Amino acid sequence: MPRRILITGASVAGNTAAFWLGHSGFDVTVVERTPEFRDGGQNIDIRGVGREVLRRMGLEQTALDHGTGEAGTAWVNSDGEVAAEFVTDEMDGDGPTAEMEILRGDLARLLYEPTREVADYRFDDRIEAMEPGEDAAHVTFASGRSASFDAVIVAEGVGSATRELVFPGENDPRWMDLTIAYFTIPREADDDRMWRWYNATNGRSISLRPDTHGTTRAMLSIQKPPEVEQDWDVAQQKAFLQETFSDAGWQAQRVLDGMNNSDDFYFDVLRQVRMPSWSKGRVVLTGDAAWCATPLAGVGATLAVTGAYVLAGELAGQNDFPLAFSNYEKAMRPMVEEGQGVPKIGPRLMNPQSRLGIGLLHTALKIASQPALRKGAGKLFSREPTAPDLSPYPKAPGSTTNSQLA
Repeated sequence: MPRRILITGASVAGNTAAFWLGHSGFDVTVVERTPEFRDGGQNIDIRGVGREVLRRMGLEQTALDHGTGEAGTAWVNSDGEVAAEFVTDEMDGDGPTAEMEILRGDLARLLYEPTREVADYRFDDRIEAMEPGEDAAHVTFASGRSASFDAVIVAEGVGSATRELVFPGENDPRWMDLTIAYFTIPREADDDRMWRWYNATNGRSISLRPDTHGTTRAMLSIQKPPEVEQDWDVAQQKAFLQETFSDAGWQAQRVLDGMNNSDDFYFDVLRQVRMPSWSKGRVVLTGDAAWCATPLAGVGATLAVTGAYVLAGELAGQNDFPLAFSNYEKAMRPMVEEGQGVPKIGPRLMNPQSRLGIGLLHTALKIASQPALRKGAGKLFSREPTAPDLSPYPKAPGSTTNSQLA
């Protein structure tokens, strides 16, 4: 009888785990609280080992074909003049813009489409209560249904409610002193294929990034200590941003107007998830629910697909769930801890408080963008933590390795 696995969260990590477990013969159910599959979202990038996982899924080229088309990153001043830029084609490897830049929703859908053939998706539901027993996890859903599973994989976001059900108070977050909002705005004729980054005083920045949907992805960020803004309602969050950026200059008014009409507004106060253990009984965490490194690290999506793949590989390799969870954690901890090692001074340096600081930042970036220094600058922007050994795990759906069950 196939082992029953419940995955909560139908985004990048959850869909990756479901893909591999479904192809390994597990009876997989994925539960997602949104009424239907969630498209949309901002740019993410996949680098190094993450691309190898997509390659093994047969999705690497498809993901490249669905990329945003972002050609590089340009820091601009208040009149839109470029102060410094890094063009991806001129870099030795990835820079601030990776070769594989894709919208979160586009990647999640590329993973979802083949996975729904080997997993049962249930939308508009969520876990209401759970008892992580030694032999099974007993789950009660908000819909009123209940069931038992051999294991539950929590693949939700940084503020995972299911994580708090099972691991109450165990997350010791590391706050990164950066508040950020993402949303989509109408595209205008002069929006190009560059990620345009504008710095204003008082730690504020505005970013505009291209997509392939005929729109533009906007980001507002403020370098400041956290003040529970993540708990405000959307109206209060938008009012805060309206007041904060009203005099920022450049395209602030356009972006604020777009924000007030957007239907995909996302707001967060950046913090890393720091858990002493990723499993308890038959419940295990993966993706941002386990280790959110924040967008500052630049490896969130890479960690998501890699961690989910390693977890699925360990579960496919044996019947001992606690041992599989332990092996997964041993394999992923070094990469996660290295990825979370973003110095908190980073947001301060990239979001200066004064005009002098902005001038110094632009001068430093201008120097770093020169041909003789691009290689070193590329390594700085595309720092990839040490990857786990993938040799014990399947190289293609349905394939077997020495570590898997016969």
